[in-house]
Amino acid sequence: MEQPTLAVIMTCHNRRNTTLACLQALYQQTNHFDVYLTDDGSTDGTAELIKAEYPNVKILQGDGNLFWVGGMHLAFGEAIKNEYDYYLWLNDDTFLAADALEKLLQVHQNLAAQGYEQSIVVGSTQDPITKQATYGGAVKSKKWYSNKFEFLEPTSDVQKCDAMYGNCVLIPHSVTLKVGNIDTAFIHSLGDLDYALRARKLGCHVWAAPGYIGTCNKNSFRNSWVDTNLTVLERLRKILQIKGFPLQPWTTFCSRHSGPFWVFYWFLPYIRAIIGYKNLATSPTFSEDPKEPKPEV
Repeated sequence: MEQPTLAVIMTCHNRRNTTLACLQALYQQTNHFDVYLTDDGSTDGTAELIKAEYPNVKILQGDGNLFWVGGMHLAFGEAIKNEYDYYLWLNDDTFLAADALEKLLQVHQNLAAQGYEQSIVVGSTQDPITKQATYGGAVKSKKWYSNKFEFLEPTSDVQKCDAMYGNCVLIPHSVTLKVGNIDTAFIHSLGDLDYALRARKLGCHVWAAPGYIGTCNKNSFRNSWVDTNLTVLERLRKILQIKGFPLQPWTTFCSRHSGPFWVFYWFLPYIRAIIGYKNLATSPTFSEDPKEPKPEV
């Protein structure tokens, strides 16, 4: 059977050692693939080191203002031009197990054989030390929050999802033909949730692969808009910044995915920033950003 073509889509900014460790784990895979990586204006020599150690990586240059969505959009768009069979979104702080790609591809092929060819397959990650689940698929909360999603812990079986974290996501070409690229109406967060929700509206499916495909540390709430040690004004200032809930992207997300009463849901994160709401750990929409870059020390 002919090996499917695969493009790995990445973006990075000023965390050279982490990015190189991610690539090292990636290149231990047995599958063949091409890597499209946006270096969004790194000043720590990331691009130069990647060119020296991994000369086959296709590096696209950003100016430092693309953030996660813009960087992924640039790399994904370039790869889509070449019509690969599959595309893998991969955060540069996600370290794949040696059989991760084979596992994800096999899950999709099994789904396709059952009539679910237009399916996104999400890989779940765990903390490398505690072994606790960190990122992966998500399901809509059964509570009344229409735009609240809860992390779906992986089991030994494939599970249907409503949305996803974008840390490790396998997307077949048939889905890109329907959904296209990540929407640059978003800047740093929400683009992965929006992609999954748009895909499902277009008749595609989202599934969490069994078990874990690798490791990824969960980021800290410290000094973010949910940090109750900050003053109310500091939390409000942070929630309006690019890595929080800037007004226009959040308006777009709510108006698309939160039903006829979306204006009500639009207010929730800002109210939570004011009152210092702490119970956010199970909600991708209201949790810390899994794509938040951590500068190298």
